[in-house]
Amino acid sequence: MATNEEAPKTENGVVRRVVVAEDEAVIRLDIVEMLREVGYDVVGEAADGESAIRLAEELRPDLVVMDIKMPVLDGISAAERIAKARIAPVVLLTAFSQKELVERARDAGAMAYVVKPFTSNDLVPALEIALSRHAEIAALESEIADMTDRFETRKLVERAKSLLISNMGLSEPEAFRWIQKTSMDRRLTMREVAETVLEQIGSKKSNPRTLIGP
Repeated sequence: MATNEEAPKTENGVVRRVVVAEDEAVIRLDIVEMLREVGYDVVGEAADGESAIRLAEELRPDLVVMDIKMPVLDGISAAERIAKARIAPVVLLTAFSQKELVERARDAGAMAYVVKPFTSNDLVPALEIALSRHAEIAALESEIADMTDRFETRKLVERAKSLLISNMGLSEPEAFRWIQKTSMDRRLTMREVAETVLEQIGSKKSNPRTLIGP
């Protein structure tokens, strides 16, 4: 059995929290014991897809391990909803390995799948792969969002510079330095300064010389 030091952990050192969904109680118990033996913290158990979604929304685990064939709502449909809500990576369990089923699981957003019957040596690597893939995707999405924000900020600053040049008689370098200095003096981001310039000068609400207040 893994010790706490050996247990899979998040970046801040907290043991990974897992929700397990399997309609057959005996198999679910086996999965829970298997996960706990290698150091995962099983925080919730469900017997159908709808219950799995509710637990995932409520508990916000690091991972959801879920059987495909379950009552009320099947695992693939549940995985799709969990993935769309950006709650946690999902690992699907199945007794079948047909290409069509694997493709459906992938399209639903599942990060990995494991074919029954399986041992801890089969399950644990799949969980770690799912966690790693999820982290990579999250990092990429964050990077894209950051790039988009920087691009939008640059466009706003360029528009604000144009207004400052035409309304205050500044050169382009002077307009940029004005935005920088105002940003530092007012403890605002350059984007916030640019937006204020566009609002106040663009709508003729303010004399450019008294922009953003005292």
